[in-house]
Amino acid sequence: MTGSQQTRVDMHVKILNDEVVSRAKRRGIDVLVYAPHFTRLPEIRRTAANYTDDDLLVVPARELFTGDWNNRRHLLAVGLSEPVADFITFEAAMAECDRQGAAVVVPHPSFMNVSLTWPEIRAHAARIDAIETYNAKLFPHQNRRGQRIAADLDIPGVGSSYAHLPSTVGEAWTLFETDSDSEDALVEALKTAAPRRVQHRSGIGHRARSGLEFSHLLYENTWEKVDRLLLSGDEPTHPRNLVYEGRFDDVSVY
Repeated sequence: MTGSQQTRVDMHVKILNDEVVSRAKRRGIDVLVYAPHFTRLPEIRRTAANYTDDDLLVVPARELFTGDWNNRRHLLAVGLSEPVADFITFEAAMAECDRQGAAVVVPHPSFMNVSLTWPEIRAHAARIDAIETYNAKLFPHQNRRGQRIAADLDIPGVGSSYAHLPSTVGEAWTLFETDSDSEDALVEALKTAAPRRVQHRSGIGHRARSGLEFSHLLYENTWEKVDRLLLSGDEPTHPRNLVYEGRFDDVSVY
């Protein structure tokens, strides 16, 4: 740990393996929040537990895709106890987070067509626990926009690497002035607006790794991936997947 009353948390990574864990430890990260795309919560929990040890806590989370593919709004939910499907309505996703007592973080605010806009964040500010104010994948002007939104609405910020590539892990983090040494403690820190600082690395290497992460968007948003995710209705987090036993049929957008 970084100190008896501090916890350095990379608030959002997409990948988890031995290389990621090793890099996180070298970068002084105490906690990784692991939220891979289109993966059910039980699998995320199992993987997180397998990579947690005395030096690094991996907290399972879900980046929920709400709305349809062209107008999706992402929510990072930390502390879910039950699975929640993707591609359900925004209100349904928020209701599930409320019911389960999960902390709600807005990742990459006002970014492209995948994020909550400033007016949407304002409308739901009372139900939002934090806004991502530094994302290592984004350009400086995009991060400044998130910082302005958080300041305007008086919502605490968080920082993350948003790593889809191992080299980006630990490029940005949130330094909580508390011991967030468990999933419950991190959820509590988020929901109670615990004191924190958003920090990140700098220099040419940081900018280069950020550029590589941004270029990864080209892969993420291909129509081939859309087809694979949405056409069959049998993907892991599709709302009509049999594993959800019809819970989300009434709020599914597909």
